[in-house]
Amino acid sequence: MPELPEVETTRRGIAPHVLGHRITGVVLRRPDLRWPIPPQIRDDLPGQRIDDVRRRAKYLLLDVQTGSAIVHLGMSGSLRVLAADAPAKAHDHVDISLDSGRVLRLTDPRRFGALLWQPHGETHGLLRGLGPEPLADAFDADYLAATARGRAAPIKHLLMDQRIVVGVGNIYAAEALFRAGIHPARAAGRIGRARLERLVSAIREILAYAIRRGGTTLRDFISPDGEPGYFEQELFVYGRAGEPCKVCGTVLRAADWGQRATVYCPRCQR
Repeated sequence: MPELPEVETTRRGIAPHVLGHRITGVVLRRPDLRWPIPPQIRDDLPGQRIDDVRRRAKYLLLDVQTGSAIVHLGMSGSLRVLAADAPAKAHDHVDISLDSGRVLRLTDPRRFGALLWQPHGETHGLLRGLGPEPLADAFDADYLAATARGRAAPIKHLLMDQRIVVGVGNIYAAEALFRAGIHPARAAGRIGRARLERLVSAIREILAYAIRRGGTTLRDFISPDGEPGYFEQELFVYGRAGEPCKVCGTVLRAADWGQRATVYCPRCQR
């Protein structure tokens, strides 16, 4: 699933090609993805100028005067800027045509993504109640300590709760906890402030690095085999159960907490 760095990389990649351009038409090759595509996408977008491309959590927002088109890439979706005459393939579900002669194409093989509408001045239900961005000033050790106080839930669960902080998915939660030396099952309320400060720093550093890597290795937002070209991740624990820890050599263990697989080092993480 595209995580925050992949979504942010996509935002940065498409923005220079769509900002300030007027939408000349919208082609919907199916009426729905995960949810029905609202009629405003087809009826209200043509003629509008794209004033901004924003990211909130793992959602991309294309802002026009009357509102915002909200895009979620689901499990395997991608957004690409292509020539207007680029032939559509089986999973190319939406084309947003621009006055530049290009199209912004949404591809979603599994159809777990979404294309929704947010009227100007309103906040879509999916965006209400979301926590702060992990790279924003509002997410700091004081905030995390106050949020974790008294909680018996595992710290990894807390990090993956979108009401607490957005966009820290399974991969980056596991990697940040390893870097901070915190066991993923440790009760959130029993972690001292100094360790939480290390955790916040680890989250920021890993996400920022992943975004930089994505920006340098993504090519046209699509690789030759048709799969999204997300950055090659340099992982210490995620997906490495049974392998030696890169720091201490201890065999990494795996466990399922909250129906999510977690890999950790029993020596480095306490």
